[in-house]
Amino acid sequence: MAWKNYTLEQNNQQFHSLDQIAQKLVLAAKDRVVLDKERKVLLDNKGQSKNSLNQSFKMREAVAYGLERFWGEHLRCQGKSKWNRDEFDNKSKYWKDTWDALVSIMHQAGVIIPNPPVDINRPDTVKSMAQELWKLDIQDQRIILAVLTQLCDCIVWWTQRYKGPGDLTVDDNN
Repeated sequence: MAWKNYTLEQNNQQFHSLDQIAQKLVLAAKDRVVLDKERKVLLDNKGQSKNSLNQSFKMREAVAYGLERFWGEHLRCQGKSKWNRDEFDNKSKYWKDTWDALVSIMHQAGVIIPNPPVDINRPDTVKSMAQELWKLDIQDQRIILAVLTQLCDCIVWWTQRYKGPGDLTVDDNN
């Protein structure tokens, strides 16, 4: 019996593992610079560009709280954002990109995760999405959470590789 090669495809790019998808997500987060109100690059107290990489650790922790809470975190960050490409906007994008990657991965496996556009200013759309997630078959929920756990583990691993020395600090700003 021959081995069958399973590949993952996301945005017309072929990946061979969750690890490659995680690496792409981390590199995208690292490349997002935070801009201030005057659209200038905002630096932290060490003179380094602020980025959303610390969110990877929070993502891994959030898996334990369930799909709807993981999904909703991008909305929480979005609600704190005051302008495009500020720190919270970048965090929101990182969470949403990770969620979208999970949806794509699971779709290829034949498990459909609802992912309609949601408006944070319309609570009915948020509630509807949460209800859709709660309606998923319990076996599908367990599989999705297992894949999400592995994806987040990979994201944490790549984050640790790409952060500079002294950058592995706790993100106190949520």
